Amino acid sequence: MHKFLLSFFLSTLLVLPLSVFSHGNEEHEHEHEQNESTADSSSELASGIGWRVVRNVELGTSGKIIHMVLVEHSKYTDKTIYSAAINRLCNPKNEFCRIRFWSEERFIPEKASLTVEQNKQLRADYLVNKAGGIHQLQWSCSVDPDKNNCI
Repeated sequence: MHKFLLSFFLSTLLVLPLSVFSHGNEEHEHEHEQNESTADSSSELASGIGWRVVRNVELGTSGKIIHMVLVEHSKYTDKTIYSAAINRLCNPKNEFCRIRFWSEERFIPEKASLTVEQNKQLRADYLVNKAGGIHQLQWSCSVDPDKNNCI
């Protein structure tokens, strides 16, 4: 059983494109998002070991969903937890997928736009927008201290 789990874990990590872990120079969209509304919360929210979706919010009225994810605070520097959530929540066939990660639930916003404090507490921001040619994963400096790659 342990060999199976290890094999599954390793194959999952190998499937994740290397570009997911790169830092893009694309502009943040935080201040450009308007008319946010909470997405349908009637469906069960996804979770995994060390993480869970707290809420899904719609980006304006676009139909594009942002997953607001809580990472277990004691494990927020473990990048494999983020990879697991990305693999679970983002289908490679989708044109758009965005996941924002926090390690303290009190900072997770109710809408797509972030306050200054919520942005400071953001641990990672994953974005795929095929129409815009964007595929990036940005880390907070507390997760990845490389000043050239952190938000």
